[in-house]
Amino acid sequence: MKYRIVCLTWLTVVLGLLAPPLVAERNLMPSLENIPDVCSERPNEPDWMENIALRDAYQRVLVQDIYRAQSMERIVETGSCDCATRFPTWDLADGIFRENHDDADRSEMLQASDTYNRRANDLRPQAQAICEAAGNW
Repeated sequence: MKYRIVCLTWLTVVLGLLAPPLVAERNLMPSLENIPDVCSERPNEPDWMENIALRDAYQRVLVQDIYRAQSMERIVETGSCDCATRFPTWDLADGIFRENHDDADRSEMLQASDTYNRRANDLRPQAQAICEAAGNW
């Protein structure tokens, strides 16, 4: 009987220590909503980008890189970080992609992505300072 009480006591202690983490883990359900901290009314990517085949994802990445570089350029050029400046429609980036890169092969698109990324990264510190001052970073 005494052995049984000791076992039940230990079982209770162990379950008591395990239960809170197990309950907490259940509450950490990921949300499918992607609501940004700033400029929550951002324009959606063009439909073709959202529905692109995985093997062609580099095309989507290139348009995203063009968009990001343009955003950094606009912020630095205007000295403004309002939502319309930082997150305009995707039309200009999509147009640049179609005009300059649509017929390129995968390797050329990856090189172009690298170029746009470098441009955006060069401007990022200046753009970030402007946006942080506006409370929009």
